[in-house]
Amino acid sequence: MDNENIVKPSDYKLSISGCNLYYGDFHALKNVSLNIAPNEVTAFIGPSGCGKSTLLKSINRMNDLVEGCKITGEFLLDGQNIYKDIEITELRRRVGMVFQKPNPFPMSIYDNIAYGPRTHGIRRKADLDEIIEKSLRQASIWDEVKDRLKKSALGMSGGQQQRLCIARALAVKPEVILMDEPTSALDPISTMKIEELCFDLKKDYTIVIVTHNMQQATRISDKTAFFLHGEIVEFGETEKLFSMPTDKRTEDYITGRFG
Repeated sequence: MDNENIVKPSDYKLSISGCNLYYGDFHALKNVSLNIAPNEVTAFIGPSGCGKSTLLKSINRMNDLVEGCKITGEFLLDGQNIYKDIEITELRRRVGMVFQKPNPFPMSIYDNIAYGPRTHGIRRKADLDEIIEKSLRQASIWDEVKDRLKKSALGMSGGQQQRLCIARALAVKPEVILMDEPTSALDPISTMKIEELCFDLKKDYTIVIVTHNMQQATRISDKTAFFLHGEIVEFGETEKLFSMPTDKRTEDYITGRFG
């Protein structure tokens, strides 16, 4: 075999192998292994309770906060073990998270975006101004908010708040952005803006998105993983998985027979 063609875990942005996760006695993830390439959008799909959000939250160790949670297996970010080699604040800087419901802080739009950079020691106003404009532009919301940066973020619409949360994640210059059903609470126009944003952002970031919306997965993702009962049933190119699934359970789910 030609050694040059062997793909190593370090060739992937994220490499997960043999992950088992328990909440007390409940076996939530069962021997999950998955490699995620850089600068792609990877979608996790599957019915409620199938483990997709649990795996997403494990990628930046959000499950550390859950009492009785036990996790085994290996999670690598650029070949580094996230549980052994990377300090947790550094991990959360490198791997940003956007939640289902927009969760702006009860402060100004400016201070929302500046919060992360300030935490990491950036204090000069000129530096913060530059980061804030760049982050809001990347999140396609600068033109809507540039004249009211000192006003409360809580006065924004739901769709604007979610793009603000994306900008807030971008402000600390992450490498990976995790999105847990980021459009499920939004109207169709706001949803479309966030989908377009994912498409633009993958040039600079690796994006992993959990979605209940299969049309959304087909529109924006390069690869899709189908989860069922804590296992990955099928993972591959999105177009192929939706047009020619190899597993009958995948076919049943995407054609609406269950879920």
